[in-house]
Amino acid sequence: MLSKGVTLRGLEVFEALAATGSVAQAATMTGLSQPAVSQQLRNLETALATDLINHGKRPMRLTPAGQSFLARAEAALSQLRLAQSELTVMDLAHLSALSIGVIDDFENDLTPRLVTILADSLTRCKFTLATAPSHEILRSIRDKSLHIAISASDGTMNDGVLEYPLARDPFILVAPKGLTQQNDVLNGLSHLPFLRYERDQLISRQIEAHLARQKLNLVDRFEIGSHLALMAMVARGIGWTVTTPLGFMRAGRFHDQVDAFPLPFAPFSRTISLYASADWAGNVPTDVSQTMRRLIQTHVIDPALGHLPWLAGELRLIEA
Repeated sequence: MLSKGVTLRGLEVFEALAATGSVAQAATMTGLSQPAVSQQLRNLETALATDLINHGKRPMRLTPAGQSFLARAEAALSQLRLAQSELTVMDLAHLSALSIGVIDDFENDLTPRLVTILADSLTRCKFTLATAPSHEILRSIRDKSLHIAISASDGTMNDGVLEYPLARDPFILVAPKGLTQQNDVLNGLSHLPFLRYERDQLISRQIEAHLARQKLNLVDRFEIGSHLALMAMVARGIGWTVTTPLGFMRAGRFHDQVDAFPLPFAPFSRTISLYASADWAGNVPTDVSQTMRRLIQTHVIDPALGHLPWLAGELRLIEA
């Protein structure tokens, strides 16, 4: 039996504190007030009869007992979140056909989980799922070749299409490992070219529009259509780029060869949304959007904040 005082909320607060080393950032991550975060930690440490965090250091550091307990706590929370996302019951048995398009940023891990969850609910349904870049997904939902689409938003309103915002995905700068410092990022990269996404892609148009607003005129030399190819070039030291945490997490194989930073100019972000034909208003898009929020939190946001804790409060769900 768990000791009284060991609660799910306490474990979540401890995980957030371990990732950020800051009560303020942990409060942002968990949606609690700073006093509530401190109280949850005190309750957990009292229940375990040991200090988990060295409170005398800033940022906070885990004690040896805290480091040991963190591994167990993260494993337990991961399993609970996975169970929650996969136990979602959706009322889809009545459908005879369902076609969904999903942004390719999710194809490594999240899309396979979504497919298996949907398949359990689609007992007599012809089901089609496609992955593609956002601009192709949005075109397909507008021409009604898809019933539901999950994509980056382009900010436009479309007749006959409903939008359900899911998550805020802020843009970040990614550079070769060790080439620049946090306080002087652009100067440290002045000898390297900027690596662009292929210009037809929505993410490229969003980045280029923001660079223009910042009056940044970067040499036009590289334009890459594949996200993983772009990140491979950064890892090899060929140049630097602007992407989002979704893109960064998708390129996990390169994490030990790159550094990620907040943008050294005005911040901006994109919105990941679920789109549905107005004919599909009701339970189906609502159920799928809630399932996607849980999957994004568990399989994208939580791991990303573990790598990049300074994104706390910036990379987040947009609740319905």
